[in-house]
Amino acid sequence: MSGSAERLVGPGTLVLAGTPIGDATQASPQLRRALAQADVIAAEDTRLLRTLLARTGVETDARIVSYFEGNEAERTGPLLRELAGGAVVVVATDAGMPSVSDPGFRLVRTAVDAGIRVTSVPGPSAVTTALAVSGLACDRFCFEGFLPRAAGPRRRRLAVLAAEERTMVLFEAPHRLAGFLSDAADALGADRPGVLCRELTKPWEEIIRGPLAELRDWAAGHARGETTIVIAGRPADPDGGLDEALVRVDERIDAGERLSEAVGRVAAETGVRRRTLYEAALASRNGS
Repeated sequence: MSGSAERLVGPGTLVLAGTPIGDATQASPQLRRALAQADVIAAEDTRLLRTLLARTGVETDARIVSYFEGNEAERTGPLLRELAGGAVVVVATDAGMPSVSDPGFRLVRTAVDAGIRVTSVPGPSAVTTALAVSGLACDRFCFEGFLPRAAGPRRRRLAVLAAEERTMVLFEAPHRLAGFLSDAADALGADRPGVLCRELTKPWEEIIRGPLAELRDWAAGHARGETTIVIAGRPADPDGGLDEALVRVDERIDAGERLSEAVGRVAAETGVRRRTLYEAALASRNGS
């Protein structure tokens, strides 16, 4: 594809290019133009980028450089200088949107601080694609990306997420998937509904639905490739666990915390509504 058409962006612009998460035919005309007209393409994997160019028929004179987790810190400065000099720099990761659990955020933050224009070419996202096909509630959700690799920090994070009422979307590597699901089943409940999504939009796409305990058992023998995980939020039960929450509030107050402070922290930990907990705690301490 020639870059002779009207340029997509002006000089000195950082473009975050959302690339297909599966089938290369998902590449939009805007993505093709951005790649064709770039001065520099910073690619998470230069081999995959060249494959994408070949499959989409895009011809570019851009200088292609690697930009991944291992060299992101050292490459950001030179890329910023290219931008300051008027270059159009396109960041393209292996799949999906740069900076969303992928390289890119460091350069975006630096460019913003330097007053350089930052824009994007929207594209498919594994986060919203998995959420949409999961069959779980998608009106409110949170994205947690990759949880800590070590078991201890991962379990502590899952303990916090146990009170999350929104649907959760996460990523996990194949060699950690079974361990993650085991910890998730312990923290969130073995019966908590979940969905595993692999190779989305590809011919061998897999979407496995079931309670976390069943997904854990499946993953023990079938985990392959990076997986997007969708987990149902905690069922809304605003008054559930109120008695236990009151005990925690009393413990915090006895330790020197103010009532409002103790109620706020316990409400966040348990998922009990703050107002309900505050009124119950106040009534309890007044002896009514």
